[in-house]
Amino acid sequence: MTSHKTAQTMKPATAAKKLGVYLQATPAEFQEGAVSRTELNTLQTDPPAWLVELRRTGPHPRPVVAARLGVSIAGLARGGVTEPLTTEQIDALKDEMPEWLRKERETQAEVRKEAARIKERNAERAARAAGQE
Repeated sequence: MTSHKTAQTMKPATAAKKLGVYLQATPAEFQEGAVSRTELNTLQTDPPAWLVELRRTGPHPRPVVAARLGVSIAGLARGGVTEPLTTEQIDALKDEMPEWLRKERETQAEVRKEAARIKERNAERAARAAGQE
């Protein structure tokens, strides 16, 4: 009995998420078929023109919009941003710097600072525990 390896595939939505692109903005061929691991790796290492352009100009999915604005996804929602944005729209928001964006950026900075403090505290505790053994 021989075992045949089947190519591991994923839904287009999963592949788009891994590529950091908005699925509805991808070509129809991409949206309609399953994507194999090999195809995904090829798209990541040698992206076609449509993928390069999509990553550059958008529209971008919420995680990418949030990262580019320096806020959380929840912060986007609190700010009323629920749709994908283009790079141009993201840059315009950064230039405008509405009050909600300024507040969300401050909140995100505090969250990062607190996470760093906790990580440092845990590292110190681990070092002390290792020294006691």
